[in-house]
Amino acid sequence: MGELAQPSSRYREGLAVRRSVLGDAHVDRAEKASSEFDRPFQELITESAWGTVWSRPGWTKRERSMVTLALLAALGHDEEVAMHVRATANTGATREDICEAFLHVAIYAGVPAANQAIKIAKQVFAEMDAGSEKHDER
Repeated sequence: MGELAQPSSRYREGLAVRRSVLGDAHVDRAEKASSEFDRPFQELITESAWGTVWSRPGWTKRERSMVTLALLAALGHDEEVAMHVRATANTGATREDICEAFLHVAIYAGVPAANQAIKIAKQVFAEMDAGSEKHDER
């Protein structure tokens, strides 16, 4: 296994998009934490999710962000919901956009799923706001 010998152009594009959405710190942590066991998975998501889907020209990052949040919330993928709420700082999706996405989740996937996603988003917003306040104080 080991390092990706010659990264494909789709992988390189995916890595750039992944970094632009999730941030360098998140991607660096994921890469550092990867092992021989899960490196193929990291390569797969970088190429397919980020290099193929998120790189398509049809939607903006904001639109993809809102759809991604709705899908993750509907499926109950709480850690991914938190990660993608944090990513909205880079995608342009607003808190109002997130609220609208979760209202759709409530109607089409169920109130409990939306309720949990809203709870997670509020926690992430509080963390983000606290981080902004600490940064402003410097």
